[in-house]
Amino acid sequence: MPHLTPTILYADEALIVADKPAGLLCVPARGEARQDCLAIRVQALYRDALIVHRLDMATSGLILLARGEEMLRRMSLAFEKRIVGKRYVALVHGHIGNDSGEIDLPLADDPENRPRQIVDPVRGRRALTRYRVIARSGEGAEAVSRVELKPVTGRSHQLRVHLMSIGHAILGDPLYAADESAARHARMHLHAAGIAFIHPETRVPASFDSAVPF
Repeated sequence: MPHLTPTILYADEALIVADKPAGLLCVPARGEARQDCLAIRVQALYRDALIVHRLDMATSGLILLARGEEMLRRMSLAFEKRIVGKRYVALVHGHIGNDSGEIDLPLADDPENRPRQIVDPVRGRRALTRYRVIARSGEGAEAVSRVELKPVTGRSHQLRVHLMSIGHAILGDPLYAADESAARHARMHLHAAGIAFIHPETRVPASFDSAVPF
């Protein structure tokens, strides 16, 4: 499907930076119909490409792939040490009251509704998101905030659950927004707009940006 073709923004002997379209899996999932994914498409061009981190299928934007096992080890360690900077942009329902702040709520699997995640003070692992409101528009049911998000931790569905938990679900989110939101919007309005890291071989800082498509 041409509309799911990722864009390669950068490639060298150590890593690849790709821009993933919304609707494309990062890795294969169960079932023959869910084998098409970012990893396989990039491996058609670079056989040694390995996914370092993931974006949800419904999320678009920047993602890193390592060239070979050693580069994967180095970049995975950088993520583990939280020295990779990630910046997202989202459109959310309602007007967020504060211009900036932190959402510090522990997250865990929802055993009754997989793959959903829930805020769970007992079982949850710490999850921290920093946010900044870029703009507010509309009124009443049409009120929307454009927000920049910087996840400090990397829990599954972290940004989606954190925003929903403070009363501002992402537009078009099929899991955490109201049913009418997913029906009204063709995609989830969450985009990985920036990534910054230390190159695993040259040790030179690198950063990449992707235009927000909404």
